[in-house]
Amino acid sequence: MTRALVLIDLMPRIIALPVAPHSGEEVLERCLRLASAFRDGGSPVAAVRVDRPNVDAQPPGSGFADGVVRPGDITVVKRTIGAFQGTDLHERLRERGVTTLVFAGLVTNMGVESTARAANDLGYELEFVSDAMSGLTAEEHDFAVTRILPRFGTVRSTADHLAAARPGG
Repeated sequence: MTRALVLIDLMPRIIALPVAPHSGEEVLERCLRLASAFRDGGSPVAAVRVDRPNVDAQPPGSGFADGVVRPGDITVVKRTIGAFQGTDLHERLRERGVTTLVFAGLVTNMGVESTARAANDLGYELEFVSDAMSGLTAEEHDFAVTRILPRFGTVRSTADHLAAARPGG
């Protein structure tokens, strides 16, 4: 089993949104810790960001947040809510032998959930980091991580993912 961390929409303009129950900055910090652990363990990290379609220029803060992307990471620019439609994400993950995707990022019940549903359709095993994502409201986030996402895969905290990534974990 080869696992990859998939980070969704960690862009300054989205991190700055009033998300809940975790702030965008808290989500970013946890995602950076997870990404470091994945890279240290030799597992791929895929960073996905969105471009607004049909506009001449993207709004300020549309690039990846500082520290999200490192050399060797997979980077994808999507133009829909989910990260698979119209991108080469699936092919790039399969080239690396990835069978399990671990999701984190923003926003839980939009980009994360949409991408996860498509990943499930493509046959990936799925995991979700409950406190390394956040919703437009706490209620939407909580509903997704307690009722929807467990139907697609395992939901664990950042601490649990990091502990499992350590040797002997």
